[in-house]
Amino acid sequence: MTVAPTTEVSRLLREDFDSVLDAWFATQKREGVRRPDLFSDRESRRQLADLLRAFSEALARIDLDAPVDIEAEIWSDLRLALSEITLVRTERGVAPWEMTAFVLALKQPVFEMLQKRLTGTPEQLLQEAANFGRIVDAFAMHINEYFIAERDEIIERQRAEMMELSTPVVQLWERVLTIPLIGTLDSMRAQEVMENLLNAIVEHSAEVVIVDITGVRVVDTQVAQHLLRTAAAVRLMGAEAIISGISPKIAQTMVELGVDVGEVTTRPTIRAALDEAFRRVGFRIGRVEDTRV
Repeated sequence: MTVAPTTEVSRLLREDFDSVLDAWFATQKREGVRRPDLFSDRESRRQLADLLRAFSEALARIDLDAPVDIEAEIWSDLRLALSEITLVRTERGVAPWEMTAFVLALKQPVFEMLQKRLTGTPEQLLQEAANFGRIVDAFAMHINEYFIAERDEIIERQRAEMMELSTPVVQLWERVLTIPLIGTLDSMRAQEVMENLLNAIVEHSAEVVIVDITGVRVVDTQVAQHLLRTAAAVRLMGAEAIISGISPKIAQTMVELGVDVGEVTTRPTIRAALDEAFRRVGFRIGRVEDTRV
């Protein structure tokens, strides 16, 4: 194993670790990236100390003049520390630029301390400062990419959860299900509706499914086709679909668009659809005689 040459910057981080940590913390405060509204001073310093320690250990084992390979094994501890801190900061609402600035703020205090140590050797100062800055820049870019990927994953997970909440399948009665649709019905949501509905039919041994579109904002050709495909899938599962919430305006629009509902049963209201569903499964709703005196 090749032993990396000892550099002044690695000596600095080893010998003046606490001073560098204090200066890094102060720089973040000054540049407005510390976020005291999200993290206490103690928590922020702990995060900085974890990163700086991983930086220090890696710098003691690498050749600063060599190209920076962030995926190399030698940087694994630093990557782990960065990913853990990024995850915490992402969940608390820190912006990508703040996370990048969080890392870049390390350069200034290190440059200033190197300048004091290498006053008499300007060429070495420039070389070590440039190499250290290159490494910090590389990790700032890495953490920005990781941050964005992590945030996108959280957004996608939240979108999926909201989609699931926005397409609930409700068991109204024995063998009768309903799914109330609200808002916009695009292709992705239509697929979610169909999957939830078909799974619920199997789970509850349903015979009739009411798809209520009272809350759907716009019914165009695409929406109508989604509804008809859903109804066809329901029939393939051995159940019958009733589409309720067909207002006069929606009916007129569907006629103008040339949409043929075929064998699909439609009703203007959820009440009318429920009455039809009960009839099909052999139940009848009747008024109870008033026995009050």
